[in-house]
Amino acid sequence: MTAHECNRTRGCKPETEAKYRPALELYAATDLSTAEICRQCEVSLNGFTRYICTYHRHLMLKRNGIKCSPEEANDIKMNQRRGQRPEIHAKYKEAIAACDNMDYIEYNVSQIAREFGLSGTNLSRQLHTHYPEVLEFRERTRQQLGLDDGLPRGTRSWCKEQYAEAVELLRADNYITLQEAAERCNVSYTGLKQHLIFYHKELVENRIKIREQAIRQQRKGKITGRGTLHVPTPEIIKKYAEALHLYRTTPLSAQKIAKQTGVSIKGFYEYLQTWHKDLVCERKGIPYEEGKPMDWYWSSVRRYNPATTAKYADAITRLKEGGLTTAKVATEFGLHPECFRQYLKEHEPALHAALGMKKTESGKMISPKSMEKYKEAIHLYKTTSESLKSIARRFGLNDCSLGQFIKRHFPEFLERRKQRE
Repeated sequence: MTAHECNRTRGCKPETEAKYRPALELYAATDLSTAEICRQCEVSLNGFTRYICTYHRHLMLKRNGIKCSPEEANDIKMNQRRGQRPEIHAKYKEAIAACDNMDYIEYNVSQIAREFGLSGTNLSRQLHTHYPEVLEFRERTRQQLGLDDGLPRGTRSWCKEQYAEAVELLRADNYITLQEAAERCNVSYTGLKQHLIFYHKELVENRIKIREQAIRQQRKGKITGRGTLHVPTPEIIKKYAEALHLYRTTPLSAQKIAKQTGVSIKGFYEYLQTWHKDLVCERKGIPYEEGKPMDWYWSSVRRYNPATTAKYADAITRLKEGGLTTAKVATEFGLHPECFRQYLKEHEPALHAALGMKKTESGKMISPKSMEKYKEAIHLYKTTSESLKSIARRFGLNDCSLGQFIKRHFPEFLERRKQRE
């Protein structure tokens, strides 16, 4: 690589230039693929490709058979057709232009190919694949000029019959790959691909549109931008089958399941989060929404282990039956009282709020401890005309707290006092 080429990185940050310099030297001096260069130099493929296209476009054009100076590179567009490599476009562009020129209308495609030192078969394939309008123009014009050679055109009947079943499969609503269609119908993959390009261009275009719509929309069982179904491989399904069964049918944690079945913990987590988000959501107790990233589920709801739910289930049932305090139930089931209380607060808030509360005759909930504390004072307040402040002082209570307690739980006593007064 010359010093002039190195100076082409004007406008590029020095740290970026230093980062890609070894890869750039390999790119300019060798025929290694861009991916292999990036692997050897440990740089990003996307980043290096963007760097080359922006600051060293002439090197990219050179690799594709288009020689030019660095100054001319930005003005040269690689206008190849879809699926046609730039170097192939450069190789055949003059011969294809000749096929579209009236000066060569008397020549057939093979003769034009020989004029430019090319293979007639390969030139014909390029025309059929990427420039069918040129063939139509030549066919129509040669017939008008009386230059028709009488050779058959279009698909042969035997060829049409051979690929008919595969074409119907590809036209069906269920998208399948060309390779899968070829294997099912026992035909050549390359032959089927060429047959579609030559004689079923509308089908090829429709399949391209389907893949374009599926780009960056990876959903389980749906088509991807590559034209394949987004599903786990049979080997992966088999590998995690036992672990998945335990995850679906038991409250064991994913970590314990992975250890028990002998699979990688990290791999099992990734398998669940990629292919079985619905089961993960079911364990978390939240509705599953297709298309949501896994991070959304983890951040939207507090994590908890189903095994913990099973651990406290019997104790919660016993607690709901009433008659026992949280501490006594925890002791009965061998649980840590404070951990049990914390779990109740997070996952059984209604039960936690009602713990230790009892109903009064009027149907209100009241704490037994508070009732025991104020019991004698309330009795005096109910049966005598002694003032609230005097009663509170007699039992060593705060008169405001006593008044609020009576107002909250025994408002009828206040009404009676008002009526007597």
